[in-house]
Amino acid sequence: MSNTVIKVENLSKQYRLGQVGTGTLTHDLKRWWAQARGKEDPFLLIGEENNRETIGVSDYVWALRDINFEVKQGEVLGIIGKNGAGKSTLLKILSKITSPTVGSVKIKGRIASLLEVGTGFHPELSGRDNIYLNGAILGMTKNEIKSKFDEIVDFSGVERYIDTPVKRYSSGMYVRLAFAVAAHLEPEILIVDEVLAVGDAEFQKKCLGKMKDVAGQGRTVLFVSHNISSIRQLCQKGLLLNNGTVELAGSAEDVIRHYFNSGNDTLGKPSLNQYRTGSIDNVPVYVSDIFISSSDNFFPTLSMGIEPEIKIRINVREDILRASITISFFNAEGLNLGIAFSWDDNFYLDAAVGVHEITFKLKDKKFPPGKYFIGVGLNQSDNTVAWDGIGYYPIFIIENQVNIEKFSHRRWGVNHYIENLWAIEKVS
Repeated sequence: MSNTVIKVENLSKQYRLGQVGTGTLTHDLKRWWAQARGKEDPFLLIGEENNRETIGVSDYVWALRDINFEVKQGEVLGIIGKNGAGKSTLLKILSKITSPTVGSVKIKGRIASLLEVGTGFHPELSGRDNIYLNGAILGMTKNEIKSKFDEIVDFSGVERYIDTPVKRYSSGMYVRLAFAVAAHLEPEILIVDEVLAVGDAEFQKKCLGKMKDVAGQGRTVLFVSHNISSIRQLCQKGLLLNNGTVELAGSAEDVIRHYFNSGNDTLGKPSLNQYRTGSIDNVPVYVSDIFISSSDNFFPTLSMGIEPEIKIRINVREDILRASITISFFNAEGLNLGIAFSWDDNFYLDAAVGVHEITFKLKDKKFPPGKYFIGVGLNQSDNTVAWDGIGYYPIFIIENQVNIEKFSHRRWGVNHYIENLWAIEKVS
């Protein structure tokens, strides 16, 4: 459809580090005096780019700067970028949780947002009461909410706990119910942040299917995710943010391709937190490093005939038993070339508190020349609660340093299971 439902023009958001609000009475008076004389806000003339990798000299940071884009009715827009790029700030402005410093946002239609675990629900109220509360906030009548109630509860899978205060829900249960409410109360615009990563794989698949249904009904979806496969599957349009600015807007395929070919191999070793898909504040184990064994370069160039040995360093905060790990490989277009599940090889993580290294050696799998990225997931057990996830971390480049005809009989399939060798040892 040609009808524009979201129009963002010259949008910028400035924050003062270490302060809530504008900071001081002096600054507020200076702003007021400038406005009274018809002058520009003096604090808009200062401030630095939102680049976490540099040490700044100003207390003012532009979390977003000069953002412009439009979304048509019925479109699904995927927003991608590294952690700290400004994705969540943009969604909070669109959801009217915070206001822009400069620029305008024009929205036509009712918005339902799912931005982070904990937003939108009152912790002391039951799941049932929160469903009615959220519906009322969206402007629905009690009868309208009641007609959707059973469908929401069934989708969420928390029927047994629907009359329990949500403060006693696990993060997964919380997200299940929050997404069900947001998707079923018929908003014209649905905004979903990376919060879905908290749910298990089955529920994530269910949510993607529901978002497809929502878009198929002519409603608009904005979806932020580090899961590029989900972005490719769901979205027609894409928006790439980098340090608070729009690096590229266009088709989802073009944006994904640019994201994976944006010079990762020329940078110093990046922080894993830029690629982490969720919080690790309250998990018993997390990934602290990923690297190729015997290589000093974080993104080394390897011969096509080599079977690389990958090291995954994990920090164990609490003793773990029979935990599992998944490893995926992606090419520069974000296509999933292969995946390994530790439980399929009867390999589980039994580890005491400390630092451990998991060795993963590719066995009989030769990748063709190109750039490759790795995804890693640490799970409580076979494909259940996700403790930590790393998405699309640059891992190696393959050069054609051998006769490619030697490997011409091999097939490069999508989602192909990878045979491998696993090992784990404690290093400290």
